[in-house]
Amino acid sequence: MAAKKYLTPKVKRKKKKIIGDVSRVITRLYIPDGVHRIPKIIQRVVDLPDTTAEDLLSEIMLDFSERHKDIRRVFELHLNEVKDYVPRDAMLSETKRALIGAYFTMEYSIESAALFNPSIVLHPDQSHLDEGSLRFIMSLRAIGEGHVSSVVFRSGVLDRHNTFLFDPTSDYVERPDVRLNPVYDRHLFQLKLNEMGASNGITARLLRQLPEDFTYNDLDEKIAGLRARPISSEAHQNATFEIMYWLANSNYEMNFRPDHRISERVIFPVSENESSGIEDARFVQFFDDNGEVTYYATYTAYNGFKILPQLLETKDFIKFKVMTLNGKAVQNKGMALFPRKINGSYVMLSRQDGENNHIMFSDNIHFWQESEIIQEPTRPWEFIQIGNCGSPLETDKGWIVLTHGVGPMRQYCIGAMLLDLENPAKIVARLEEPLLMPREEEREGYVPNVVYTCGAIFHNSDLVIPYGMSDITCGIATVGVSELIDCMHTVA
Repeated sequence: MAAKKYLTPKVKRKKKKIIGDVSRVITRLYIPDGVHRIPKIIQRVVDLPDTTAEDLLSEIMLDFSERHKDIRRVFELHLNEVKDYVPRDAMLSETKRALIGAYFTMEYSIESAALFNPSIVLHPDQSHLDEGSLRFIMSLRAIGEGHVSSVVFRSGVLDRHNTFLFDPTSDYVERPDVRLNPVYDRHLFQLKLNEMGASNGITARLLRQLPEDFTYNDLDEKIAGLRARPISSEAHQNATFEIMYWLANSNYEMNFRPDHRISERVIFPVSENESSGIEDARFVQFFDDNGEVTYYATYTAYNGFKILPQLLETKDFIKFKVMTLNGKAVQNKGMALFPRKINGSYVMLSRQDGENNHIMFSDNIHFWQESEIIQEPTRPWEFIQIGNCGSPLETDKGWIVLTHGVGPMRQYCIGAMLLDLENPAKIVARLEEPLLMPREEEREGYVPNVVYTCGAIFHNSDLVIPYGMSDITCGIATVGVSELIDCMHTVA
C-alpha cells in the first residue's frame, strides 16, 4: 500500500542570513592557572619604572580603548578582583593600578564559533512605525572559544511585506552590571534546598537565624558565625555552605546601560552553575491578568557537568532578573512558557525524558511539580525524540506550537501542532510531515543536519520563523497561518 500523502504548507525562506561577527568582543577576568601566580604578576608590575609603566599603558590604551567603550573601568573592576594579592606596602599610581587590571583582563569573541537558535518577540516600543510594520527584538545563542554559550540580541523592523530591516549592529558589546539578588525569600530558599537534597541540620540552623526576607550579606554573616562556632565537622559544614552559596549565586540581577543599543548587550555566564554556557533562551511576551506585560525567557544553565533550568525576567531588556526554576518537573531542557495564564494557571511545555512533549500547570511561575505527556514520536522524522521549538502562539483556532523532531542520522526538523485553547493538554491537529527540513545549503555547520528555532511571531497573517541552521548561523522563513492550520491533520 502506498504511503498516505499529506498536505504541506508553502514555506518561504528569506535570503537574509544572520551571521556571527568575530570582531564583537567582550572583556573577561583572566586568572592564569594557579592563584600562586597572581602575586608574582602583580609584583612585576609594581617593580616597573614609572616611565616604563606609563609607556606600556599608553600602548595598551592605543590598542584597546576603541574596542571597548570604557576600558579603564574594566581595568579597575579586575584590579578589584585581585586586590588581596597586592603588597600591603605598595603605593600604586593610577597608571600601575590600570596596568594590573590590564594583566588580569582578556578579550573574548562571543560569536566567533556560531550564532544560532533565535527567539523573537515584539519590542516593548511600537511607536513611530509605518502602517503594517512592527518592531522586534531577536535573541540568539552565541558561541565563542571553549564552546561557552551566551545570549546576544538584534533588533529591527518587520515591514508590511515581511521584510526584515535590521538595526545596525554595534561594534561594541558589553556585559551588564551584576548584583546578587538583593532579597531572598527564606521559604523559597528552603524549598529549593529540599529539592536539591541539600537540607540538613546546618541549613536548618542557618535559616532559623535569617529573617523571612534576607540578603546575601545576611547569609554571609550567619555562615561566618557558624564557621567560628561550628556544629559539625569542617568538611561537612563547608560542603553545605558551598551549596547554599551556589543557590544564592544562581539568583541575581543584571542592569545594562539604557543609552546603549540592544545589540551591545550580551548575557554572559555569571554564576557557577552556568559557567559553561547559557543555552537556547526561549523568550515570550507574557500578558498578566491585568494586561501588564513582562518578558520571560527560560534557558538551560550548564556548568560542564549538569544542567539547571533558569528563568529570565525583564520589562525593558535593560534590567533583568535571573532566577532558578524549582520543582521535580523542571530538571531537564526545553521549557516554553505560554504567553498568558489559562484557567488561572501558568502553563509551560517541557521535556522530561528526552523523548516526548510534556505540558505542566502551576499556580506559581517559579515552581513546577507535575507534568504529563501530550505527544509521543509517531512519524519517521521524529522517531528518536520530539520537543517544542518555543512558546505557543495563540489563534482563534487554538495554540500553534512549533516542534522539533529528530530522525535518522540525527537530523533535526521543525514541525507544528495545534493545541486546544482552553485545554492545551489536548492536541487538536498536527502536521504529519516537517514544516522545515535542512536543505543542502543548511546542512553544513557545527552540528550538521539541524534546523531549530526557539520562538516565532505572527505578522500580517504569516508565521515568521527565525531558525538556526546546523548550529552555526540563522535563516528566516515565513508561512501563512491559515494555510498552516489547514494543512494540519486533525487528531481524533
